[in-house]
Amino acid sequence: MLRFKLTLLICFAFTNIFGQKMEIVFLDQMDSTQNHYTVIYPENKPYSGLIFIVPGFGQSAERTLEQTDLPIKAAENGLLTIIPSLHDGVLSFGIDNQSQESLNRIIQDVRNKHMVTDLPFYIGGFSIGGSCAIKYSQNASVKPSAVFAVDPPLDFERFYNSSKRDIRLSVDKEPSQENVYMVERIEKEFGGTPKTALSNFYEISPYSFTDLNQTAVKRFGNIPLRIYTEPDVDWWLKERNFDFTNINGPDCSAMINELNRLGNHRAELIVTIDKGYRKPYNTKHPHSWSIVDNDDLLVWLVEQIETIK
Repeated sequence: MLRFKLTLLICFAFTNIFGQKMEIVFLDQMDSTQNHYTVIYPENKPYSGLIFIVPGFGQSAERTLEQTDLPIKAAENGLLTIIPSLHDGVLSFGIDNQSQESLNRIIQDVRNKHMVTDLPFYIGGFSIGGSCAIKYSQNASVKPSAVFAVDPPLDFERFYNSSKRDIRLSVDKEPSQENVYMVERIEKEFGGTPKTALSNFYEISPYSFTDLNQTAVKRFGNIPLRIYTEPDVDWWLKERNFDFTNINGPDCSAMINELNRLGNHRAELIVTIDKGYRKPYNTKHPHSWSIVDNDDLLVWLVEQIETIK
């Protein structure tokens, strides 16, 4: 009863703030911490399509709605809009098998309940949420119509090594606790380090620079893909003591380059300058939802369907 009342309260708050009809759906009625999704309904039927927007690591649907108006604009454009919470809740790693299975369950649940199997289907996300969307698209039996990702980490061999290097270089001060956590989490999810389990890094990562067989890239195929990144290395150096090896821009550009060379000419990289700010205080941060021009993205998604037709 308490969870039910909390759900009603959250939905009521969302409706009053955004003027949209929303609902939280639980795959397991006895567990409100994971495997659920927030639905944002368009005002009118029929829907023009279905879009999944995957939050970044540690972010809930509420936090996502605070940081970007993309879900609201998507619903206003007739898209049935879904923000999923996977098997580990806000701590889901996105690209691991359990996260991918959880996402697939949610997608199937939505498609079956709302009878939208014949409509255009889009998926994307922020940070690891973007990694999750790309990974899903590589292995999905029903491929999305188009995919987008906002500054996602893609090469987890690079991510691991750069995090270890940052810890090693932090001799005079406390190392980044985020990097300490990620090193431990990657070792857990990948069953070791790049030295001891490199094949797992090639298999699980959405992209791997050192994988000469291009395993993950080839799986993605010719799906339209747009990746956004703001590689403001001056900000990273000053604010975090990070350099290009610590940020996601090189992963993003390398994957797009290899997809283009393999013949996917609808894979594109959007590089922004000084658009990264986090709400509610508009604090400068290049790794942010705000680097996306949401109106332009929604136009691009629709254009991919028109191109296919």
